[in-house]
Amino acid sequence: MLTISQLAGYTGVTVRAVRHYHQRGLLPEPERDASGYRRYDADAVIELIRIKALADAGVPLARIRQLLAAGPDEFARAVAEIDKTLAGRIREIQAQRRRIAQLAAGDRLFVPAEIADLLDRIRNLGISPEAMQIERDSWILLAARYPGQARNWARAKLTALDDREFQQLYRAYYETSGWDPADPRLEQVADTIVGFAERHRAEMKRHRVDLEQVSAAGPVDDPVAMALVLSRTATMPPAWERLDQLCRQKARARGLTMQPAPPPDRRSRDQARDSRRLKATGGGSGALVDRADLENLI
Repeated sequence: MLTISQLAGYTGVTVRAVRHYHQRGLLPEPERDASGYRRYDADAVIELIRIKALADAGVPLARIRQLLAAGPDEFARAVAEIDKTLAGRIREIQAQRRRIAQLAAGDRLFVPAEIADLLDRIRNLGISPEAMQIERDSWILLAARYPGQARNWARAKLTALDDREFQQLYRAYYETSGWDPADPRLEQVADTIVGFAERHRAEMKRHRVDLEQVSAAGPVDDPVAMALVLSRTATMPPAWERLDQLCRQKARARGLTMQPAPPPDRRSRDQARDSRRLKATGGGSGALVDRADLENLI
């Protein structure tokens, strides 16, 4: 006969575990002998070994009593069910490990690979942290609402950013966001933008179909999506409003056709502007300088 300490040592569990199994009703608790000790026989050793084997295999304690009393067929079915549950938990843990590993990749945890590549490219342009935050937050919102279309927008923008001159335009546009709308340098930036569009007219026409397909890929006028994105980009800087006006004026002066002017009604004008911002930026940027924007000047 064994004491509780001897039983625990013999089966490789702790005394605390033996007492816990008593409390859960898995292991019968023997009466105390004349000296006040509980004594365990060979049956208790065998039962505890079976309990430990099931617990070590991952069987929940709530199921162990059922398995101990089950016949061969019932035992096999129960084990198969438990194995299926454990396999599901393993898949969940493996998925969590993959997500944890992705944390080191930064934006790739939150957006598809195409958008993450785009954000890396934009970040390498050297734009300000504030501008980068606008880009990142807006793309996260759009990718969640339009996962398929957002990938297409990102691919189109990545293709545009292969052009070094367009990269310079992109940087220049963001740099103007903090300028005074009366700053004379806006004239130079507008000349650069319109000049780029004029020099690349043929290329823009080749891109027209693809860009229109991207813009038509989904309902980008969704008011909820637009409100979320525009809440992250805040009010358009006055310098950008002025730059838009200058680009239109200079385009007309050079005989370039343009997107129709905004409606005279203030509310309609704002809605048209917001919709244009959402589409022209590929759905994810506070900047209006994009292939689609330049295309509007042709």
